[in-house]
Amino acid sequence: MSLVPALDPVIHAPGRLQICGVLAGVQDAEFAMVRDAIGVSDSVMSKHVKLLEEAGHIAVSKVASGGRQRTWLKLTPGGRKAFQAHVAELTRLAGGAR
Repeated sequence: MSLVPALDPVIHAPGRLQICGVLAGVQDAEFAMVRDAIGVSDSVMSKHVKLLEEAGHIAVSKVASGGRQRTWLKLTPGGRKAFQAHVAELTRLAGGAR
């Protein structure tokens, strides 16, 4: 058994890491805002969101607004903890590279 915390393989992919990073700074965010912030297509964003949601890292909700259905994303408490642990491990690894 390793004493070194493992990187979260779901969060580790660059797009998913970026999504978590955006969501870590807010309570929730609209799908389109996060998609634009990380610069990916709807289909790529949807795939990332699905994986994060299946892992329990984010919660997805749909809200009708102005005659349109909008998708909102937020980190779950477990997702926030997993993201913080992942960033801590990346920071630890980067510190060891000095």
